[in-house]
Amino acid sequence: MSDVKIRIFRGNDQQPATTVTIPGGIIRIAASLVPRRAVEALRQEGIELDEIVRLSANPEAHGRLVEVEDHVKGERVVVSLE
Repeated sequence: MSDVKIRIFRGNDQQPATTVTIPGGIIRIAASLVPRRAVEALRQEGIELDEIVRLSANPEAHGRLVEVEDHVKGERVVVSLE
């Protein structure tokens, strides 16, 4: 299983301000612990947590899954499988 990486960039920074890594071996357990509010917030941004879990089990799936830019906050969030 691939690790899920979530990187948060501020402004035009090339280096992320925050990086979260969820090891592939525990992604199903970790996903079940995510609060419903957070899952709904992800959905509003077009990110389906269940789909990320499913893709992480596919050895051929890797790379950037989604990139969300919030121009008001000046943030960019990148979710990828590595």
